[in-house]
Amino acid sequence: MRFEGMETKPKRRASIGARRSPETEAAVKAAARDLLAEKGYAGFSIEEVARRAGAGKPTIYRWWPNKAELFIAIYGVEKDAAIPVPDEGSLRADLLRYTTNLWRFWREDAAGRVFRGLVAEAQTSETALAALRFKFMPERLASPRRMFVRAAERGEFEPAEIDDRLELWVGFNWLHVLTDRLSEDEASLSRKIDLLCR
Repeated sequence: MRFEGMETKPKRRASIGARRSPETEAAVKAAARDLLAEKGYAGFSIEEVARRAGAGKPTIYRWWPNKAELFIAIYGVEKDAAIPVPDEGSLRADLLRYTTNLWRFWREDAAGRVFRGLVAEAQTSETALAALRFKFMPERLASPRRMFVRAAERGEFEPAEIDDRLELWVGFNWLHVLTDRLSEDEASLSRKIDLLCR
């Protein structure tokens, strides 16, 4: 029985050992999404996610060793759902569509809006830097890399240029997200994509 004014604690979810409980994992991810939307990356913590999800901190730390890795998991799911990889027949068309959708994701999605928080933390935290370099980058660049690989296969440029062109595109995007310039007009974006695709 619950009395007026008394708070109830979230129901504690049982762990099932080394195997992930789908119910607990879903609750943790939902709590993490909500917390990111409310408090951004700076206010994001595994302790608060655990409290909201009714999950044990040791369980969450076993699955995601730090808040950067939990954020990366949420970001990846949200981004993949929001941004399909186009196949328009040319790198220029693919990049224009993908970049437009990526910038919209960074402007409008909770995980996208706080992405720059991970980049900022990586400047002062070796743990966050390692998560950014060795987990986030390989996972998140796999999809856009396909556009560059297909373009090289079509003969738009030499295969040896794939990594350099991909890095230039990433740097261009990160400049815009880190300086909060994600509403650039289509003509300006189109000009810059043209330069990247030469």
